[in-house]
Amino acid sequence: MSVIKPARRWQPAFFPFKKERFGRRLLAKVEIFIKGPLFGCRMCGNCLLQETAFICPMECPKGMRNGPCGGMTPEKKCYVDETRKCIWYAIYKRALKTGREETLLEVLPPLDWNKVGTETWGDVFRQIRKVGTGKFIGGIVSSEKIKKTELWDSVFKTIRQPDWWHGDAEYHKASYGEPVSDLERQFHEGKFVVATEVTPPLGAGTDKLIRDIGSVKPYVTAINFTDSSSARPKMSSIACCNVAIDQSCEPVFQIAARDTTRTGLQSTVLGLNSIGIKNVLCITGDNSVIGPNPTSNLNILDIDSVQMLWILRKMRDEGVYLDGRTFKNPPKLFLGAATSPFASDPVLQAIKDHKKINAGAQFFQTNLVFEPEKLDLWLEQLDKRNILNKVYILIGVAPLKSFNVAEYLHTKVPGVSMPEKIMKRMEKAGESASEEGVQIALEVIDSVKRKQGINGIHIMSLSWESIVQRIVMESGLGQSKN
Repeated sequence: MSVIKPARRWQPAFFPFKKERFGRRLLAKVEIFIKGPLFGCRMCGNCLLQETAFICPMECPKGMRNGPCGGMTPEKKCYVDETRKCIWYAIYKRALKTGREETLLEVLPPLDWNKVGTETWGDVFRQIRKVGTGKFIGGIVSSEKIKKTELWDSVFKTIRQPDWWHGDAEYHKASYGEPVSDLERQFHEGKFVVATEVTPPLGAGTDKLIRDIGSVKPYVTAINFTDSSSARPKMSSIACCNVAIDQSCEPVFQIAARDTTRTGLQSTVLGLNSIGIKNVLCITGDNSVIGPNPTSNLNILDIDSVQMLWILRKMRDEGVYLDGRTFKNPPKLFLGAATSPFASDPVLQAIKDHKKINAGAQFFQTNLVFEPEKLDLWLEQLDKRNILNKVYILIGVAPLKSFNVAEYLHTKVPGVSMPEKIMKRMEKAGESASEEGVQIALEVIDSVKRKQGINGIHIMSLSWESIVQRIVMESGLGQSKN
C-alpha cells in the first residue's frame, strides 16, 4: 500500500530491456526506492504523475493511461481485481478536488519500451539545464501563474510528450469535407440512425452469418461486428465486415486494444479501404480475466482506445505513421468510440468522453441503456463542455430474451448494471420474458429518440438477430429498405 495513494501496486516494477550505465542504474534504484512506497511506481520510463493528480495510472491492471475503462462497477471497483478500487476514479476525484480536472484532457502517449524500467529523473535534470536552471527555478517561484505554467510545461510536458507523439488537449476536426461512409452521411443529414450488431460465428462457416446479415440488412444503416467480446474468440471482425460488404451492407469494424499492438493497428487500418471498410470503432476491450481459461496477458495493454483514436486520426488527416514516416493515400475513416454514460459520475464520464472526442472520435456507441431518464445528466455535462455538437451518439439498446440473460448482463458483463425494476419485470414475466424484453427495448427507444443530442440507436441483438426487424418497425424508426 502506498503512502499517499488509495491503492496498491498491482504488478511489480518493470526492468529495462537493455543494460544501462552504472550511473543510470544507480539513479533508477534511488528513484524506485523513493517513488515506489510513495506512488506505487512501476518505472514505466515516462512518468505522468504531474498530470494524474500524483496517483500513478500504471496501478490500473489494464494499464490504462488515458482514463478509466467502461467496466467500472457502481461501487467504483476494478472488475479485473475486485479487491481494488478503480485507480482512475481516484485520480478523477482528486483532480476535481484540487481543481486540476482539465489537465486530464491531455492525450498521453503509450509506453516507449526502450525507456521502460529506466529512470526519468535524469531526463528531468537534463531538460531543466536545457531550459536554464535559474530561469526554471525563478519561474516556478514566480507569482505569475501563466509564466509558472509555461516553464513547468517546458520541462515536464516536453518529457511526457515525445516528438513521436505530441499529444495535446485540443479538439481536432477531421480534415476532409464530404462524409466518407453512408453511416456518416446519414448522421450528417440529421437522420435518426439505426445500427445493429450481428454476432460473429464461433467456427469458420459463414452460412448463418450471411443469413443473419440478410435478416437485418433492410432495416439498419450499418452492422457492427464485435471483436471477441467478453474475451472469447470468435470469427474476426474484419472477416465479418468483408462478408457484409459482399452482401452489400455497410459494416462497422470494431477493433479492441486488448489484442492489438501499435504496429498491428497501423498496418490493419491501412488495408481497410481496399475492401470497402470506412467505419472503425475503437474500444479497449474486455479484460481476458472474464474470458475462458487459460487467460491471456493480464498485465498491460500496448495501447488504449484513446491512443488508438489519436494514431488513426493522424494517419487519416496527416498521412503519418506513429514513427514519423509519411505516406501517400491516407485511409478514409469515420472514427468511433465506446462510452458508458452510467459507469461513473456524469461529470467524470464527460471528461473521459471529451478526451476521446479531442483524440478523434466522431461518433459514440454507448453501453446498454435501460434507464434513459438518467441520460440527461450525462448529456448536460457534454453540453457544458461544448462537445455535444462535435460527436454523434448511438444509444445501446438490447432486447432481453430471458431473465437469465438479464442476470448474466448484470453480474458478468463489465459496465452493465441492470436496474432492479427491470430485473423484477423480467423475473415476473416468466414464460413471457422474451416479449417483456422486447417491450422494455421499445420503451427505451421511445424515450431516447425524443432527446436532444441523441442521433440514433445501436441494437445489440445478443444473438437474437431475428428480432431486429420487429423492433425497428414497431418503434416507428423506418420502413423496410426492400
